[in-house]
Amino acid sequence: MANQNQIAIKGFFENQNVKNKFQDLLGKKAQGCVTSVLQVVNSNNLLQNSNPESIYQAAAIAATLDLPINNNLGFAYIVPYGGNAQFQLGYKGFVQLAQRSGQVKNIYASEIFKGELIEADPLKGFVFDFSKRLTGENSNEIIGYAARMELINGFENVLYMSIQQLQTHGKKFSQTFKKGSGLWSTDFDSMAKKTVIKLLLSKFAPLSVEMQKAL
Repeated sequence: MANQNQIAIKGFFENQNVKNKFQDLLGKKAQGCVTSVLQVVNSNNLLQNSNPESIYQAAAIAATLDLPINNNLGFAYIVPYGGNAQFQLGYKGFVQLAQRSGQVKNIYASEIFKGELIEADPLKGFVFDFSKRLTGENSNEIIGYAARMELINGFENVLYMSIQQLQTHGKKFSQTFKKGSGLWSTDFDSMAKKTVIKLLLSKFAPLSVEMQKAL
C-alpha cells in the first residue's frame, strides 16, 4: 500500500505542467519515462521520502540526455541523498553518449583478473593477456578495471586503475562510498567501469555538448 509520500510524488508527476515538460523533452517516450521513474521510486524507501521536486529534476536530466531510468539497464540512476534525489550517470550511459558523438568507433570497459596485467606504464601504455579467459583458466581474483577507446580517426588509448586506486577515488568523490551505501556498495563492478570510462573520456575524448554535460 502506497504511503503519503508516494502518493505526493505520484501526484507531482501527474501535474499537467510536469507532463508537458516531459512531452517537450521526449515526445512519445514521455509516459514511459515517467512510469519508469515512479517504478524506481516505489522500489526504494529512501527515494519515497525524497523531495518530489528533486526527483523531477533528476528525471529531467535523464530525459534531456535521452537515457532510460532503469536500475537493471545501467544507463542512468536516480539516487537518494540527504532527503533529496540526485541524477547519476551509469557506465552504459557514458558509452551511449560517446557513441552518439560520431567520433568514437569503439569504447568498452572490463574487469582485469590477476595474471592478465602484463605491463603497466601510464606513459607508454598498458599490456594485457586475455588468452586464459577463452579457456576458463584465468584467476577469479579481480585486481583492477580498464577502459579502452578507439576514435574514428584511429587514435586509441587505454586507462587502467587498480582496485585500491578505485577505492581511493570513490572515497574522495562519493559521499555514499564514505557511508558504505549507494552503488559503490551494492554494485562496485558498474561503478568501477563507469569510473575508468569517465576518466578516459574526460582526458582523451573529443567532447560533445552532451558529453560535457555528463562529465
